[in-house]
Amino acid sequence: MTKPGSASTETRSIYLEIDRLSKKFGSFVALNEVSLEVYEGEFVCFLGPSGCGKTTFLRAIAGLDIQTTGNVRQGGRDISALPPSERDFGIVFQSYALFPNLTAEKNVAFGLENQKLARAAIAARVSELLDLVGLPEQGAKYPAQLSGGQQQRIALARALATSPGLLLLDEPLSALDAKVRARLRREMKALQRRLGVTTIMVTHDQEEALTMADRIVVMNQGVIEQVGTPTEIYREPDTLFVADFIGAMNQVPARSRGDSGVVIGRLELASRRHGFDADREIVAAIRPEDIIPHEDAGSAAGTGGNRLEAEVEDMEFLGSFWRVTLKNTELGESTLIADLSINALRRTALEVGSVISVELPAERLWVFPPDASL
Repeated sequence: MTKPGSASTETRSIYLEIDRLSKKFGSFVALNEVSLEVYEGEFVCFLGPSGCGKTTFLRAIAGLDIQTTGNVRQGGRDISALPPSERDFGIVFQSYALFPNLTAEKNVAFGLENQKLARAAIAARVSELLDLVGLPEQGAKYPAQLSGGQQQRIALARALATSPGLLLLDEPLSALDAKVRARLRREMKALQRRLGVTTIMVTHDQEEALTMADRIVVMNQGVIEQVGTPTEIYREPDTLFVADFIGAMNQVPARSRGDSGVVIGRLELASRRHGFDADREIVAAIRPEDIIPHEDAGSAAGTGGNRLEAEVEDMEFLGSFWRVTLKNTELGESTLIADLSINALRRTALEVGSVISVELPAERLWVFPPDASL
């Protein structure tokens, strides 16, 4: 059964199979036996911090950095040892990599000319692609005469020119300003859906991954931490690293209590079922938007559940919501960050020094073992 927010893969065939792929540079292990299946027509994002192995993974799939061990199959064909020129993909780099001495239309036509197609066929395909990326009037311009967003569209058109089975995008939007980036990611996702081309994009930008991907592959230190839909990755993190890297997350040192409870400072709280032995050192985690404010400050004591009173230590205005820092002596040295809507703040009339009653829903209070990599 498909989870809410996920793209169904049950009716699609596997297009790309990566089996125990490893890549070493001397003694450094950039990829450590990574395995992944990508479905036909799927948009997958490799997401992770710098140095996690995501670009190396992409380059191994493209054959630009041949893996040390492991296999890659594309469309049922083993391409593990093939050079890039014999693999069926188009690629867009962060730097666009357009030929500065060629016009936009000549850049788009480059791969087609290498295939020795007839001039009329090339001209028709170039015109079609320029229309597709919304630049029908820019074909005669050189890259230096185009904006960054236009150059990226030309690079995308060039990558699509030969109708590749696989489209690889290496941080394609990172060099653009925020507004252009937001507009282009919507256009690129719409174009990918229309063409149905299987696509893999490398990014360190979690917002790009959450808004564009059918599935996200979160990577860390050369391995895959978790694979899932954006909703699954955000709402159901498997590890503390994923919880920390995607979105904001309160992380509080705690001890386990039973198999579905935690002790933070002197405060005992119910949590998601975790199964850790009693009194084990753990990390309790909850997203700022999952902390629920209540207007009845002063009544939290004795009400049971996961309610507590907290003092507002700091407030930060972030446009559509306020980020509020809360402290409570029972929490020990720990503080909590809560994201409160404008309306919630208006109802509670909060200011620095105010006392507010908040609830930490047990089903949103996660428990993880301490992660030494964070």
